[in-house]
Amino acid sequence: MKLTHLLPSAQWLPRLFPFLRWWPRVNRSSLRTDAIAGLIGAIVVLPQGVAFATLAGLPPQYGLYAAMIPAVIAALFGSSWHLVSGPTNVISIFVFASLSPLAEPGSAEYIRLVLTLTFLAGVMQLAMGLARMGALVNFISHTVIVSFTTGAACLILAAQVNNFFGMDVPRGSSFSDTWAFFLAHITHINPYVTAVGAVTLLAGVLCRKYFPKFPYMIAAMLVGSLVAVALNAFFGHDVTHIATVGALPGSLPELSRPDLSADSIKKTLPVALAVTILALTEAVSIARAIGVKSGQRIDGNQEFIGQGLSNVFGSFFSAYAASGSFNRSGLNYESGAKTPLAAIFSALTLIAILLLVAPLAQYLPLAVMGAILFMVAYGLIDLEYIRSVFKTSRQEIVVMLVTFFSALFADLEFAIYAGVLLSLMLYLTRTSRPLILDVKPDPTEGSYHYSVDTGLPDCPQLKMLRINGSIFFGAVDHVHRNLEEVDEVNHRQKHLLIVASGINFIDMPGAEMLVQESRRRRMLGGGLYFYRVKNEVQKLLDQGGYMASLGKENFFPVKARPVSYIYPKLDSEICRHCKVKIFRDCHERLPNGEPRQAPAAPADTRGTEHDVKN
Repeated sequence: MKLTHLLPSAQWLPRLFPFLRWWPRVNRSSLRTDAIAGLIGAIVVLPQGVAFATLAGLPPQYGLYAAMIPAVIAALFGSSWHLVSGPTNVISIFVFASLSPLAEPGSAEYIRLVLTLTFLAGVMQLAMGLARMGALVNFISHTVIVSFTTGAACLILAAQVNNFFGMDVPRGSSFSDTWAFFLAHITHINPYVTAVGAVTLLAGVLCRKYFPKFPYMIAAMLVGSLVAVALNAFFGHDVTHIATVGALPGSLPELSRPDLSADSIKKTLPVALAVTILALTEAVSIARAIGVKSGQRIDGNQEFIGQGLSNVFGSFFSAYAASGSFNRSGLNYESGAKTPLAAIFSALTLIAILLLVAPLAQYLPLAVMGAILFMVAYGLIDLEYIRSVFKTSRQEIVVMLVTFFSALFADLEFAIYAGVLLSLMLYLTRTSRPLILDVKPDPTEGSYHYSVDTGLPDCPQLKMLRINGSIFFGAVDHVHRNLEEVDEVNHRQKHLLIVASGINFIDMPGAEMLVQESRRRRMLGGGLYFYRVKNEVQKLLDQGGYMASLGKENFFPVKARPVSYIYPKLDSEICRHCKVKIFRDCHERLPNGEPRQAPAAPADTRGTEHDVKN
C-alpha cells in the first residue's frame, strides 16, 4: 500500500476544514481590508442586533450574542467568502410569532425555548448539509420568499405599534387584533413617545438619502435618544413616560444550555423545521447573490454545514437562531472584504464595542427601536418584484397572495409550507400538461424538420404531433387523452407520428401508456411511430422491454424520412381521391406502389388570333 493512501487526501481535507481553501489568500493587504470591513460590520450590527433581539422578544444583548460565536463558526465552516451570519429580521419575527404564545417573551422559560429551537435548527441544518441536500432550497421559489418577507414586514409593523405610539397592546395579539385595538384606543396615543419615534424615523430616512455612506440606524438612534433626553429634561419622565431599553450587560456571552427534554422538543420541533428551511434559503440565496458579483462559486451543501454548526455552537453561547444577513453581507463585500476573516474581525470588534458602550443602552428609548424596526420592515418589501409578478403571471399572483395572507393570519411556518406546496402543485400542474403541437413536414427542399407554421393541411390518414415535455405518471392521462382524440375527431387518422425531440424524460407509466396506444392503433389498422427520440428515453424503453412492443422499426433517427416508411401503409383508395397531397410521396406513387397516372394532356386552348395578341 502506498503511503499517500494513509495520508489525508488533498481532496477531502478542505471539505472537512473549508477554511483551508481561502487561508492561502490571506496576506498583509487582505488583513488590512478585512479588519476595516470587520470594523464597519461591527458598527452596523450593534443597533441591528439590539433591534432584532427586541423584535424576537428577547433581552437586547441576545441579538449581539447572535452576531458573535455564530458569525465566527459560519465564517470558518461555510463556503462563501463574504456571507456574514447573525441575527436577521425575518428569523426574529418568526421566533417571536411562533414562541410567544408558548411563554412570556423575555422570561427564562421563553429564553430556554429559544435556545432549544436554535439547537434543533442547527442539528437539522447540519444533517441536511452532510446528506448533500443543498439543492432543496431551489424548490422554494423567489415569489414565496418575497411574499413571506412582505407578510413578516407587516407583522413587524404590528408588533411595534405599542413601542412607537406608547400604547399597551395586549400580549400575543394577532395582526388583526393589534390594529383593531389601535383604532379603538387611538385617543390613548402618547404624544411624547410618538414624537420620539417620528423624529427617529425622519432622521433615519434623511440620513439614508443624503448621507448613504453613514450607518443610518446609528444616526437615527443618536437623534431619537437625544430628543427623548430633551423631552424628559423639559417635561419630566412622569409626564412623558418614555420607556427605555435598559442597560446592557457589558460582558461576554454567558454559557447556556438548550433544554432537550421531551416537552421542550415537542413544542419547538415544528418551529425549528420551519426556521431550518427559512434560514438556509436566506443564507444560500444571499451567498449566491454576492457570489455572482465576486465571481465565487458557492457550495450549497457546505453552507448548510456552516449554518448548522453556527447554530449548534451558538445555542451554548446565549445566541438565538442566526442566518445570513443580506445588509451586512452586502456591506461586507462593498467594504472590500477579501476573506471570511472580515466576519471574524467583526465579531471580535463587536465584543470590544459592547464592553465600552453597554451602559449607554439605558438611554435608548423603546420608541427609537420601534422606529428603526419600522424602517427595517419597509426595507423588507420588494415592491418592484411584486409589481412585476402582478404584470406577468396569474399563477405567481396566487402563490404570492396565499403566502402573504397565511403569514398575516396563520402561523408563519404554515405560510412557508403553504407557499412551497402551492408552488410545487402549480409546477406539477404545468408539467403534467406537456405542450402537444400539430406539426407538418417543412416543405423546404432538403429539410428534415417538422413545423407548426407550414400552412399545410392535415393528411387524412396520418397525424403528426410534437410533444414538448416529459411523459411521466402525472402527464400520462393528459397525453393519452390527446392521442386518443386524434382518431375520435377523424376516424381515418389511424396512423400517428410523434416528433419526440421535445421529450426529455419518460417513466414506466409513460412507457406503458405508449405501448397501450400502439396496440390500440394496430387493432384499428394503423400504427404509432416516433421520430428523433432522445438517447435517454430510448435507453429506458430498451431496458424495460417496451421497445419490442412498440416495434424498433417504428423509431426513426434524426435526418430520417419517416413518412417514406409510413406512406406505403396508408389506404391507397383514400390517397387516390385525396386532394391535399402534403407529402413528396403523394406526387410520385400511391401507397401500394402503383405509380400515379400522369395527368391528362390539357385540351387545345389556343385562342383566336385576337386572343393570342391580347
